[in-house]
Amino acid sequence: MLRTVQLLLPAVIPSWQFFKSIEPSPRVEWAMAATETERPRDWREFRPRPDHLSPQTFIRRMFWNPRWNESLFLVSLSERLMEEPTDHSVEEIFCRVIAEIRRSVPPESRLPYCRFRVVFVHREGGRITRDVTHMSSARKIDGAAP
Repeated sequence: MLRTVQLLLPAVIPSWQFFKSIEPSPRVEWAMAATETERPRDWREFRPRPDHLSPQTFIRRMFWNPRWNESLFLVSLSERLMEEPTDHSVEEIFCRVIAEIRRSVPPESRLPYCRFRVVFVHREGGRITRDVTHMSSARKIDGAAP
């Protein structure tokens, strides 16, 4: 029994030595626009973290949290997009952003086009700095109000 616990312990409690360095994590933001050439102004973070979680929700999320897993996948895609841009990364991010728009924005409030951007947020001295490292082209949202 003790040997089993020793084998499982590293899987349950991660080692911080696993990370070589801690760097800013990319965030994906999205916005809608009326035309393909319009520059959006109202950017929203893709699935922002909640300010507060109840203890029950916290415990449940330790075992079942597919939306957070998908958000972590987006972080991985964003990092890949910065290192070596591929159409696959862009398509996967657009797929999830458009699905989020369809889920969270009522059809009558949707604009026909959307864009996403990758933003790195980091601290420089006492200030928080936001660097936009990627801006997508506009993509038509099917089912949007004309």
